Amino acid sequence: MKPMLSFVLTLAAVCAILATLAAAAPPEPDGAAIFTQNCQMCHGADGKGYAAIKTPDFTDKKWQASITDKQIFDVVKNGKSGTMMAAFGNKLKDDEIKAVVKRIRAFGGANGR
Repeated sequence: MKPMLSFVLTLAAVCAILATLAAAAPPEPDGAAIFTQNCQMCHGADGKGYAAIKTPDFTDKKWQASITDKQIFDVVKNGKSGTMMAAFGNKLKDDEIKAVVKRIRAFGGANGR
């Protein structure tokens, strides 16, 4: 087989495999939609929270800098004792919680912080 034909056939096979893998990959969860459905009532559509019920202001740069993604993930998954923050680990999958973390970071600015 000529080298060019071999290259073209190999390239076509790789493209077919990649297309199959891309089609099989589940879509990334929509963090904004999950936030709206599960978080907005206590944290506000704008992420500013409500002082009356002591929810954090996700738009506050100091708050964003004071907490890690892992901490946010853990609070969403397990709740926060001593507060009204319920655990969502039994309702949301880990990839959905990660999407919520990204949404919360987006309230802090274009870079998520």
